[in-house]
Amino acid sequence: MKHIIVTGASRGLGEVLVEGLLADGYRISSCSRASSDFIARTTAHPTYRERFFWKSCRVEDPSQVSEFVEAVAARADGLPLYGLINNAGVAGEGILATFPAKDAARIVEINLLGAIYMARAVLRELLRSQESGRIINISSIIGSRGYTGLAAYSASKAGMDGLTRSLAREVGRRGITCNSIAPGYLTTEMSKSLSAAQKAQIINRTPLKRLGTPEDVLHAIRFLLSEPAGFITGQTLMIDGGISC
Repeated sequence: MKHIIVTGASRGLGEVLVEGLLADGYRISSCSRASSDFIARTTAHPTYRERFFWKSCRVEDPSQVSEFVEAVAARADGLPLYGLINNAGVAGEGILATFPAKDAARIVEINLLGAIYMARAVLRELLRSQESGRIINISSIIGSRGYTGLAAYSASKAGMDGLTRSLAREVGRRGITCNSIAPGYLTTEMSKSLSAAQKAQIINRTPLKRLGTPEDVLHAIRFLLSEPAGFITGQTLMIDGGISC
C-alpha cells in the first residue's frame, strides 16, 4: 500500500482520481475547501473508510496547508507519504483589461501558490521519510497554448509547469519525480459553462473528435505513480486528444 495526498478532492476530476486510486489499493489523504456528498460517502464506505482521510483546507493559506499535512502524518499509522497530486484549482473567464483584480489574485493564489505551499509541506515529509516519491501537478493545455479570456488562468498553469521543472531538478537526487499532466477540455463541471456550439467547435478541432474524460487523466496518473515511470521527471504530459498538436 502507498500513501498519496490528493488536493481538490470533493468533486469533478478530484473525485474520479480519489475513487480510482482507492480502488487500486492506495491510501488516500485528501482536502478541499468544503465537504461534498462524495466525501461523506467515501468516509463511510465499508471498503475505503480505513484508507481514506479528508480535512478541510484552503491551499492558498500556508498555515492551513501545514496543519493539513501534519494531520495526515498523524493519522498515517506509520505509513510514509509516497506522493502528492496537486489538483485543487479554480478558473475564471474574462478579458484581462476588465477582469477584476481580486479574481485574478484568487486564481493565482489557489492554482499556483496553493501548489507551491502543498509541495513545500509534502516534500518535507518525503525527504524525511524515504528515498523515493512522486509529485504530479494537474496543469492545463491552456498554460502552454493560451486562450482568449483566460489570461490569469493560463498564467497560473504555466507557473505550475515551471514549478514542475524546477522541483524535478531539486529533488531528483532523492528519487522523487515531479511531472505535470495538462488535460485538454474534459467532461467535468469546469466545461459546463461552454455552449453547445463551443463544445462542437472544440470537438471538431480535436483529432480524436471528443472531449476528454477524467478517466483519461486517471490512467496517466496511474502510470506516473508506478515504478515503470521512475525515470520520467520534469515533463508536462498533454492529455488532450491531440488538440495542441
